[in-house]
Amino acid sequence: MREVLEELMTWWEAGETVGVGTVVATFRSAPRPPGASMLVGPDKSAVGSVSGGCVEGAVYDLAGTVVGTGEAVLERYGVSDDDAFAVGLTCGGILDVFVEKVSRETFPELGEIADDIRSGRPVALATVVDHPDPAWVGRRLVVRPDEAGAGFGMGSARADDAVRDDALGLLAAGTNATLTYGPDGERRGEGMRVFVWGFAPKPRMLVFGAIDFAAAVARVGAFLGYHVTVCDARPVFATRSRFAHADEVVVDWPHRYLTAEQEAGRVDQRTVVTVLTHDPKFDVPLLEVALRLPAVAYVGAMGSRRTHDDRTERLREAGLTDEELARLSSPIGLDLGARTPEETAISIAAEIVAAQWGGTGDRLATRAGRIHH
Repeated sequence: MREVLEELMTWWEAGETVGVGTVVATFRSAPRPPGASMLVGPDKSAVGSVSGGCVEGAVYDLAGTVVGTGEAVLERYGVSDDDAFAVGLTCGGILDVFVEKVSRETFPELGEIADDIRSGRPVALATVVDHPDPAWVGRRLVVRPDEAGAGFGMGSARADDAVRDDALGLLAAGTNATLTYGPDGERRGEGMRVFVWGFAPKPRMLVFGAIDFAAAVARVGAFLGYHVTVCDARPVFATRSRFAHADEVVVDWPHRYLTAEQEAGRVDQRTVVTVLTHDPKFDVPLLEVALRLPAVAYVGAMGSRRTHDDRTERLREAGLTDEELARLSSPIGLDLGARTPEETAISIAAEIVAAQWGGTGDRLATRAGRIHH
């Protein structure tokens, strides 16, 4: 929903009704992840995508029907048959799409949720997408870390408690998922399916070293949806004009800044750290801190093979263990043959994506089996 939120809110605030289709589950090589949404506006326009083009037409028609009836629908789209015009996914994937009617009357909480998302406050939205009792379908529960919640959202206190606990876990990880329970929220049952959006603040990308490569990395990081911070101890280089795509430009010693961010609770398991300084007096103290953090998604450091060997020896002398050193991606990036700062930034971003999803970095043309991990 995040990628279509502004368009949705424009219509919602104007008192209009919108058909919203959301991917709530995927199987095999589905092209869009859970949480991807498509809107059908009051002017019949379509915004967003649930499949990259394969089933958008069918979802568009279904959304129109749902707006008319007011009854939400969970629809499964699978492999298309031999008819080129059949509704399905030619990639061989399967996806479940939940289509609902959204307006001020059907979703009065949306305004507050949108405010949370825009302000970077964590909030989770749980929606019943399947249930033996049709009256439950479409019920919602809004979950915030600092609120216990009041009243029934799902339909019973037991269901509320179970969904709230699980939604908080998804929110901490910043992920979306469909959860399965018994009809009354029983954890060992089946019948009720609940989709949870975990609207956590953007994951952070910390770029250390205010060099030309850092500007390209910041630009790609912003494109990938990270909250990008560039940090360097040299004020003449760490300037807003040089890093227009970064959310923050900080003048501080890198190791001191990272330590302070960790102590303030602003570094988590989704944070990626890129060290581009090329200077032992900066990167060795910084990597001592980074490689000992309890949870980060990625730590990479730029440099030649010779620089890497020298840096590794300095880190060993500083007391880092083999296990801690194994967390370091150095030299940083995948082997793309990159030369320019922009090409190098793509190489670094590719390695971060591969680390996140378990990719190999190999050419897909040379591999067999599923494309999506």
